[in-house]
Amino acid sequence: MAREFSTVGVVGLGTMGAGIVEVFARNGIDVVAVEISEPALERGRATLAGSTDRAVAKGKLAEADRDALHERVRFEVGLDALHSVDLVIEAVPEHLDLKQRIFAELDRVCKPETILATNTSSLSVTEISVATSRPNQVIGIHFFNPAPVMKLVEVVRTVVTAPEVVADVEALCARLGKVDVTINDRAGFIANALLFGYLNHAVAMFESHYATREDIDAAMKLGCGLPMGPLALMDLIGLDTAYEILDTMYRRGGRDRRHAPVPLLKQMVTAGLLGRKSGRGFYTYERPGSPKVVPDGTTPSATDAALADGARAITKVGIVGSGTMATGIIEVFAKAGYEVVSVTRGAEKSASVCEAVKTSLNKGVVRGKLAEADRDAALGRITWTATLDHLADVDLVVEAVVEELSVKKALFASLDEICKPGVVLATTTSSLPVIDVAMATQRPADVVGLHFFNPAPVMPLVEVVRTIRTSPETTATARAVCAALGKTGVVCGDRSGFIVNALLFPYLNDAVKMLEASYSTADDIDHAMKLGCGYPMGPFELLDVVGLDVSLAIQRELYLELREPGFAPAPLLEHLVTAGYLGRKTRRGFRDHSHR
Repeated sequence: MAREFSTVGVVGLGTMGAGIVEVFARNGIDVVAVEISEPALERGRATLAGSTDRAVAKGKLAEADRDALHERVRFEVGLDALHSVDLVIEAVPEHLDLKQRIFAELDRVCKPETILATNTSSLSVTEISVATSRPNQVIGIHFFNPAPVMKLVEVVRTVVTAPEVVADVEALCARLGKVDVTINDRAGFIANALLFGYLNHAVAMFESHYATREDIDAAMKLGCGLPMGPLALMDLIGLDTAYEILDTMYRRGGRDRRHAPVPLLKQMVTAGLLGRKSGRGFYTYERPGSPKVVPDGTTPSATDAALADGARAITKVGIVGSGTMATGIIEVFAKAGYEVVSVTRGAEKSASVCEAVKTSLNKGVVRGKLAEADRDAALGRITWTATLDHLADVDLVVEAVVEELSVKKALFASLDEICKPGVVLATTTSSLPVIDVAMATQRPADVVGLHFFNPAPVMPLVEVVRTIRTSPETTATARAVCAALGKTGVVCGDRSGFIVNALLFPYLNDAVKMLEASYSTADDIDHAMKLGCGYPMGPFELLDVVGLDVSLAIQRELYLELREPGFAPAPLLEHLVTAGYLGRKTRRGFRDHSHR
């Protein structure tokens, strides 16, 4: 039988500590909440009151339950108040020497059988435990912010943590209504080890002026369905906290360059730009602690000059290709009121694309998302042909043929001869260099990448990829077209992976490496990212959907271009692809889908 915890102590009543107090008190456990001084204690009391009052206002907590919750909490100054608790959780700032001092004192104050836990997100639980005479009773219990809401808890055992201590803490997590993943003591554990490499990479993208903060954040929210963009998330976490976590992970985790904090991060911390808590980080906030973003010197204006200045008028659009992407893009343009010329490699292909577009539009009508008249009007705007010469009078061509450079270059050379001057020529490539395609023409200034996401009628994001030869007018035209389609266009340079894939696939590759090292299971890693970070899918779910072969190809492209050792494809990913385990499409990837 797991032991019953009747009273727990919480040391440190900042945002995390106060949240942990609330979690225990909500679940009927008495809490001794401890701070270093009376003012700090009052701030902790106010944080808890504010959180529970908000829960009452939203109808998530009854007033009587709130009052009972507060009665279970005793606020005290000093660690001596913890002499009779069954479990202590420490939630003070991420400094090893501070935590070690507190644990040495807890070891002296607490009764011999008390479990001592740290909420650290990046420091070594082992190094904290050796400050006590009971390292076998020291464990990591890592809650996620905000603790009352987030379902995940990482339970971190050291090599000497007693098995019964682990079992007792796992049972406690279940009692609290949390999902726990139990792991060994390693830098960053699961969630932070996967999250912070990605966040650091996003900061590097911003630092190099590859894309704006708004476009990086919009790309990851709209392209991957993430609850927040990486830079907004950094502001929420706190740039000082993020710096400490990255620095610790770099020093403890094998000195992987991708965890070395980007220089801009250190500069911002030194300048006091810590994110929401200081009122300014990557974004500017209404006041310190406020979640409300306010315009600052780099906020794009509503009538953004890039949309207004120099954009060419587009009324007729040619779309070349017959696959899923081409079909979706035809539908998007036709619904938005553009005249569309669809070019395929023969009458048979044209007929099947036409049928696919009709089927999709009919679904829209059945679901009540499209009027029958609008469906008929959209179909009436499309001309079907198998001849590239019919693109002689269009204003924009969007190419969506196979991802082979030789095929695309040959097509663009033909378009160069057929199309009138001033036409914007766009490629939907997701992995090839746009400049290689552009240089197959005599008009590279008119060539741009328009990377739609699949399915194009549903996904709101388009990456607008400008090469070093793309003219400002061409970029402005591409952005204006995205806006007219009701899509969000994000502008970036012509680098492998653009924004979304460049940030997404190294994170997926890191997850494979974590599995390969037997650090955790695919299920626990997926749980950690869904429940701890609010991701719509775990990395292994996503890899199986995307296809392991596609993922490997993208990761190889990123590695070849950036030559970053940490981007080298995980051997396990290569082995699974070689074995023909490609994900859902072959019914076997990281998981077996044959019975689903």
